[in-house]
Amino acid sequence: MPSVRVILVEPKEEGNVGAVARAMRNFDVTDLALVNPCPIGNEASRRAMHGLDVLASARSFPQLAAALRGIDLIVGTSGIASESEKKFARIAITPRDLAVRIAAFPGRVALVFGREDFGLLDEELRACDLLVTIPASQVYPILNLSHAVALTLYELFAVHPSTRASREASGSEKETLHAALADLLEASNYPPHKRSRTKIMFRRLIGRALPSKWEFHALMGVLQGATKRIQRLEGKR
Repeated sequence: MPSVRVILVEPKEEGNVGAVARAMRNFDVTDLALVNPCPIGNEASRRAMHGLDVLASARSFPQLAAALRGIDLIVGTSGIASESEKKFARIAITPRDLAVRIAAFPGRVALVFGREDFGLLDEELRACDLLVTIPASQVYPILNLSHAVALTLYELFAVHPSTRASREASGSEKETLHAALADLLEASNYPPHKRSRTKIMFRRLIGRALPSKWEFHALMGVLQGATKRIQRLEGKR
């Protein structure tokens, strides 16, 4: 199982935070981060049970970006997914699919869970490499926060890889790759109104592929080479 950080974005019920800490202890995950949380008191401690140490060591952050520092793969969660290729931020996989994909991932993974009432904002989802949704009844598809955390961690815990994958690109290397794509889009005069969606699509693609360091360097060579060639041609005009 990879190194996992559970991030709760603006949790509103301290009891849910305590129950999440308990679920994390069930599956040997201890890194809990809280983004602008509600006050944490006795109810959270009572619900945490044997996960009290997880709750006590939880760190609070004012913004999601701060909680994501040092993370190599960002996995958002949502009760509402989309099959439309035009809504890249809402294309989701199941926790089981996620577990298989990252079973041998050597980097740090963040599981980001949103607010109890309306989940993660679209801008927060766009910052994620992958999106996970838990299959449930269409009549009532939204799970309790702690239940969603427990089900997701169970799937990760249940998968035991027999081999290790090749060394994956780090989070900072992937961000460098995204910056290189942005440079190429600008150099090639790609239509400005299409750039945002194209960048999101590329982020989803890279998130699903989990590129190795060798693949990272190969892609960087292609993107930077194309950008420099375009810039040279433009300079000759």
